[in-house]
Amino acid sequence: MDRTTPLNPLLPRAGVVKPDAVTPAAENEAHVAQATKAAVEFESFFISQMLKDMRSTTREMADEDSVFKDKVNRDMQDMADGILSKQMAGQRAFGVADAILRQLLPAKNTPGST
Repeated sequence: MDRTTPLNPLLPRAGVVKPDAVTPAAENEAHVAQATKAAVEFESFFISQMLKDMRSTTREMADEDSVFKDKVNRDMQDMADGILSKQMAGQRAFGVADAILRQLLPAKNTPGST
């Protein structure tokens, strides 16, 4: 009996690599990519909520005939704030995504670190 052949037929044999096997490096890169995407999306949500609260305060303080009280302008401003929040998060303008990534990933895996 060959000692390299495992007794359990479900275990891979020595020297045989499955074609669909994922290498640890590729798995790690996928994890980093998913964590980065989630962190940037959270930063976008954070910025969006901040802008929403700022707009709400501005609307409350505005006069009745102000453009900030107009329903049509409100919808367009909300849409523009959503686009702006995604753009700013993509640039990591506030650093929220970077702070999350520092907590989620070891120092050697964070993008931009040496």
